[in-house]
Amino acid sequence: MADAGVESKHFLSDKVEHFTESVIREMTRQAILYGAVNLAQGFPDFPAPAEIKRAAQDAVAADVNQYAITWGAKNLRQAIARQMKEWQGIPVDPETQITVCCGSTEAMISTLLAVCNRGDEVVIFEPFYENYGPDAVLSGAKPMFVKLRPPLSADGEWTFDEQELRAAFHSHTKAIILNTPNNPTGKVFTRTELELIRDLCVEFNVLAITDEIYEHILYDGTQHISIAGLDGMQERTVTINGLSKSYSVTGWRVGWAVGPPEITNAIRKVHDFLTVGAPAPLQEAGAAALALPGSYYQNLAKGYCARRDRLVPALTGAGFHCFRPRGAYYVMTDISSFGFANDLEFTKHLVKEIGVAAVPGSSFYNDPRDGAQQVRFAFCKRDETLDEAARRLQRLRTP
Repeated sequence: MADAGVESKHFLSDKVEHFTESVIREMTRQAILYGAVNLAQGFPDFPAPAEIKRAAQDAVAADVNQYAITWGAKNLRQAIARQMKEWQGIPVDPETQITVCCGSTEAMISTLLAVCNRGDEVVIFEPFYENYGPDAVLSGAKPMFVKLRPPLSADGEWTFDEQELRAAFHSHTKAIILNTPNNPTGKVFTRTELELIRDLCVEFNVLAITDEIYEHILYDGTQHISIAGLDGMQERTVTINGLSKSYSVTGWRVGWAVGPPEITNAIRKVHDFLTVGAPAPLQEAGAAALALPGSYYQNLAKGYCARRDRLVPALTGAGFHCFRPRGAYYVMTDISSFGFANDLEFTKHLVKEIGVAAVPGSSFYNDPRDGAQQVRFAFCKRDETLDEAARRLQRLRTP
C-alpha cells in the first residue's frame, strides 16, 4: 500500500526541473500517432551505404561481439585520426586523444561532465540543438546564451553580435559550445567568426567544445573549418563528431570526442562509467565508413542540396518564409504569416490537420518566446517523402 505521506517530488533531482524531454523526439511520436509525414526528427528514411552495412554484418559474423577497448576500437580510432589529418590538417594521436562514445550525444555530455564544476558557465549560441542546455545543467554548469539573429533575406546569413558574445565571457566561463554546420539554422561559421571565437577563448582561457557532426553536408561552395585547426586552439578544443549524419546510421550510436591528452583522459573516465563503450561491431563498420573515397562525400552533399532545393520552394509556396541553410539538413522557417498565436499551436495543427510533423522553434531557445514564430523542418528524406509533404502542405493555402 502506498504511503500517502510520501511525495514523489521528494526523490527528484533539482536539475530535472530545468528542462523537459526532447521536443524533437516527441514530434516523431506525434507523427506516428497521426500518420503524418515526419519532417521533424533528423533521421534519413533511405538506406545507409551498402558497404558499411556489409562491414557491420561481417563484423558480427566474425564474432566481434564483445567489449571493445573502453575508449574505442583501435581500427576506428586510427581511422578518425587519419580523417582529421586528411580533411582538416589536424594531427591527432589515436592512443591518447580520441574517445569513442555512444553517439555524439554521449560524447558531448561526457565532455561537459569531465570539464565543468558547479559555478562554471558554458556559452551556447541560440537557437541551439536542444541537448546543449540540459547537458550544461546536468554537468552542474550554467548555460549562457548568445543569440544568432536570422537573416533579413532568404539568402542571408545568421549572425551574432560581437559585443554580445564578448560580454558572455568572463572569469567563470569554462567552455563555449560551437555547432558548425549548425542545427537548427544551417549556419556554417566562417573563418573570421571562428578566429573571433578563438581570440576570446585564448583571452579568457576558455575551452571550445565543437560539434561537427554535419561537416560533410555543405552547400553553395561553403567550407567547413574545424576551430581546432586554428593557431592556439588545438590544446583548448574538444572536437565532437560521429557516424550518424554522414553515413545515414543515426541508430548505430557511434560518435567520438577528440581533444588534448589530459582532457581526453578525463573524458574517458566519465565515458567508462556512463556507458562502458560503443557497440563493438559497429565500431569496425565505422572504420570502413571513414575509408570511403572523397566522391562519397561529394555525392552526399550533392544529394542533400537537391533535397534542400526540393523542399524550400514547396515551403515557400505553402506560405512559409524560409531561411536558406548553408549546411546540415534542416531549414528554419518563419510562420508569422499563418496567424497562429505561437509555434506550439501551429505544429499541433500541422501534425493533426495537415499531416506533416515539424519541430516548434521555441524548443531551440532558452526563452520560448524567441522562437514562438519559427518552425524547423528536416529534409533528410526520400524525394517521394518530400513530395508527399509538399502536397499536404498545400492544404495550408486552403481556406
